[in-house]
Amino acid sequence: AGVIAAASGLSTAIATANSNAGLNGWYLSMLMHKEGWSRLGFFGYDLQDQCGSTNSLSVRPDEGCIGEYRGPNYPNYAM
Repeated sequence: AGVIAAASGLSTAIATANSNAGLNGWYLSMLMHKEGWSRLGFFGYDLQDQCGSTNSLSVRPDEGCIGEYRGPNYPNYAM
């Protein structure tokens, strides 16, 4: 993930000739990688246990719904 994020940031910085855009490209790549792991995060840990800039505003998709839309398999307990 780190190599892909660095490549994304570097290519964004070169394409735009702007180092700040490259940094934003790096963060975007890390955000997209993190969101792919969804609720359980890396290695099965919950996302709130992973403190960092890429998930400081994380919203877990199964906890943001209205009650009726959660479905019968919604885990209604603290993990």
